[in-house]
Amino acid sequence: MNNSIIEIAQLITKEFEENFKKMIIEKKDISEFIIEIKKTLDTAGSILIAEALETMDLMVREDSRRKQNWHIKEKSAPNTYATMFGEIHYHRTYYKNKHKNEYRYLSDELVGIQPYDKMDISLKARLIEEAIETPYARSGKKAAAPMEISSQSVMNSIREIGRIENHDVKIVRAKNTPKVLFIEADEDHVALQIGGCAEPKLVYVHEGKKLIGKNRWELINPRYFGGMYKESEDLWTEVADYLYQAYDYEKIDKIYLSGDGARWIKTGSDFINKSIFVIDRYHLNKAIKKAGGHIENGEREIWKAIKAQDKEYLKVVFETIKDMTESETKVASIIEMRTYIFNHFDSIKNQYESDYIGCSAEGHISHIYSDRLSSRPLGWSKERVDQMARLRVFRANGGNVYDLTLKKKQERIREARITALNLKVAKKSWKKVSGETIDNLPALNQGKRTQLAIMLRGIRGI
Repeated sequence: MNNSIIEIAQLITKEFEENFKKMIIEKKDISEFIIEIKKTLDTAGSILIAEALETMDLMVREDSRRKQNWHIKEKSAPNTYATMFGEIHYHRTYYKNKHKNEYRYLSDELVGIQPYDKMDISLKARLIEEAIETPYARSGKKAAAPMEISSQSVMNSIREIGRIENHDVKIVRAKNTPKVLFIEADEDHVALQIGGCAEPKLVYVHEGKKLIGKNRWELINPRYFGGMYKESEDLWTEVADYLYQAYDYEKIDKIYLSGDGARWIKTGSDFINKSIFVIDRYHLNKAIKKAGGHIENGEREIWKAIKAQDKEYLKVVFETIKDMTESETKVASIIEMRTYIFNHFDSIKNQYESDYIGCSAEGHISHIYSDRLSSRPLGWSKERVDQMARLRVFRANGGNVYDLTLKKKQERIREARITALNLKVAKKSWKKVSGETIDNLPALNQGKRTQLAIMLRGIRGI
């Protein structure tokens, strides 16, 4: 470790001086200086990580408890491990258990590196964060620079974390329960590799909206739920559970449930107590335009009948529009839209309740799902649609991808992780190693009052 820290100190000093000189003499932009310093710090990080891993290996090799149960099978076995600093090249010891036919890299396992791990989870988390926003290949280039991670490796990192549950982000109990809550629902349509499309569902609960800028609104305390569901009841059960955990349900007077009238959305009314279903204005407007947009004043008269809640006049309007339409295909479309509107006539009336604030489900589908899943000509599998949809929902709920990745990893290795080694000896070894290293740094003993020396003298006090 002594040599490594000296090497890093010399590296940082040398690179700083050279790049600072270029900035002054060659009039380089500060951004170029920053990029070069970043490269230097990545190199320094790689050196430190390799040193830490090899120091851990030395501690385990010298540990008395280890010697009772494991003997050395191979010294200095090389390994390469990808991190956010770049690839780390180091050596570790391979052991065989004295009592059974078992082989392990003990020092690796002690720090969470499993036999087939080739990438650190902090890098995996960064890859996943990028993949939530961009295609796999692009995220592999951007998140791992200067390395380039393949799209398959990015996909494997996502697959490795398994199923993400909507409750993986902690539910926070609301301080105050509003009298009126809002639930909005819709689905996206995502092209599949095998043909056809998947329809990931999205539901979100909120307390209303607030103005945050000119014509810009923000939902109050939104909570999102989504993914691929075979049974919509499973999704609505999650939503109902959230409502009971987050709010004092007895204080809620009503809950407006808005959507396009799809059967799975209306099913929510059966699961959500105190809910009132409302056809959202976006889909109603599409239906009215489709029915009467080709006839002068057709849309206006349909809206007039709806606002007056006059079913008889609405029937007359549709019959008139149908009689004025020659195309049989268009007539079929009119009949379809008429059926849609009459089937939801009561829920359309709920739009005019004084405390109903509308529905923004279409915009949320675009922002949370479509931007990544369906706006590009990509082909997905149903499993990847589900996982990406859940990741997007996880992020929308404020979830931390690194924490999730670490949690999933710990769940996988909890039973396999070695805990029998006595590290008291290792701690003593660390004190000895670190003390000798810091006391022998030239930058501390030259007497020069440089920034590097000041920083390293501060380390001595740890």
